[in-house]
Amino acid sequence: MSQAVLPAPALPSVRLRLRHNAIVDRLGTLGMAAAVTLVIIVTAAVLAPIVAPYDPNDPDLLNVLGMPNAAHWFGTDALGRDILSRLIWGARLTLAGPGMVILLSTIIGTTLALTAAWFRGRVDTAISWVLDVMFAVPGIVFALIAVALFGPSFGTVVAGLTIAYIPYVARVVRGAALRERSLPYISAAWLQGQRGISITTWQLLPNLVPLIVAQAVSSMGFAVIDLAAVSFLGLGVQPPTADLGLMVKSGFDSVLRGFFAESQSAGTLIVLIVLCVTVIGDRLTASARSPK
Repeated sequence: MSQAVLPAPALPSVRLRLRHNAIVDRLGTLGMAAAVTLVIIVTAAVLAPIVAPYDPNDPDLLNVLGMPNAAHWFGTDALGRDILSRLIWGARLTLAGPGMVILLSTIIGTTLALTAAWFRGRVDTAISWVLDVMFAVPGIVFALIAVALFGPSFGTVVAGLTIAYIPYVARVVRGAALRERSLPYISAAWLQGQRGISITTWQLLPNLVPLIVAQAVSSMGFAVIDLAAVSFLGLGVQPPTADLGLMVKSGFDSVLRGFFAESQSAGTLIVLIVLCVTVIGDRLTASARSPK
């Protein structure tokens, strides 16, 4: 009597290959190029104490506004500080600040959106009204109000921008949650006696994760621009801390003297980060909204 032969379980290498192919399919060639570039920037920022050739705040008054050379690949600024080292350290705050803004706003916005979508009625109306009022105020205005109340600092700007980005997340998630809530699997879970918080956490939320992640990544680029703009105005990170927005501002005086390296390199890195994040966000958003 012959025995049925069971298929062999997928080997780890096969699983990794399938997962890699899925990521490539979602991002595409341009998205993968943007992801690789962003990973390189993030890695350099994380390893700044190791990869930065100089102390970013160490001045060298004998080498002020030095041109690019073997010792200083991007030259030196008006205080003789190595521009490449300041770019690497500055990328830390340029990525960490918006990252904190998006993380906090996504958690709060998703919570509000799920609450509004589940209870509906007056709760939905009240939350939607508050979100509409917040949505009418530009994000940078919230940051400026926070600075006016608590003084210029990195934490103050992050808190102000977090409040500003909550409605962007909440409106998208709320619309998707309302659509999901009307599907049969939610009604089936309700009829089985599951509690609302259990259905929302274990049934509704997992199906919204791809859209939430896509929205968070897409918003990251705007957060980078807003944080850099506030730093450029001198209301965020304070000198001598290395920050890309602050480097663009501090390099303006040097531009009038014919030295473009500081402002140009910092501005280019900001644009590159925003471009990479935007491309990845667009690919993830298209994938999240495409029919399964």
